[in-house]
Amino acid sequence: MPVSSRAFEKIAFIASEVTEAQNALQRLAQRYGNVKPHEADAIVALGGDGLMLQTLHACMNEQIPIYGMNRGSVGFLMNEYREDNLIERLQAAEVTRIHPLSMIAYDKAGKAHKSLAINEVSVFRERFQAAKLQIAIDGKVRLHELICDGVLVATPAGSTAYNLSADGPILPIFAPLLALTPISPFRPRRWRGALLSNAAHITITVIEPDKRPVSATADHFETRDVLRVEIEQAHAIDLYMMFDQGHDLDERVISEQFRF
Repeated sequence: MPVSSRAFEKIAFIASEVTEAQNALQRLAQRYGNVKPHEADAIVALGGDGLMLQTLHACMNEQIPIYGMNRGSVGFLMNEYREDNLIERLQAAEVTRIHPLSMIAYDKAGKAHKSLAINEVSVFRERFQAAKLQIAIDGKVRLHELICDGVLVATPAGSTAYNLSADGPILPIFAPLLALTPISPFRPRRWRGALLSNAAHITITVIEPDKRPVSATADHFETRDVLRVEIEQAHAIDLYMMFDQGHDLDERVISEQFRF
């Protein structure tokens, strides 16, 4: 059922394990009922950004909109927690559609590990020695050797997370872009990354993998001892996030750029 046509009469509540979230789950379920996620018109996630990411991953391809209420610590992806008028808030909410990243990481045995990332795919050194990486875009090598702690590819939705902490750019939520951001680059020292089309196919090849082992992580899914990582946006997968009016993800991304 399209998001716009939902009545939001059946709600599935999901909560993190912290006491505050579990108590909220009990109160809200008693007040509004609680159905299984696949039966719901909307899923309400009670927790922090970590729970929102877990819920989005668990509901891939379901096309069920997810509305988060903050019972965690950060809550960038969450709405303000209030128990009253929940149905009305859902009906008035603004819906943001996002697409995850697709990662295929090939390990030393040649096995392909596939996963999806809503925020970012990061490639990171496993030991004390810096990683040596080669970066190709759409089959053309653009950086023959990057000596660094790692590199990441972030979606607009994830550009304010790890990407921002690594001095990467904040991307408007509807920009058709991906951020390619180095993590503690040593050579070339002045390379600060690149903005890429969200149609780009990115290949990261590990140089000297035996001496300088590298892992690849798609959100919370990690593959160790990788030789090559291929990343692109999964345009066929739609995820729907709901935000109170005036506080949608686009507004949050803009506001984040004016915080000091």
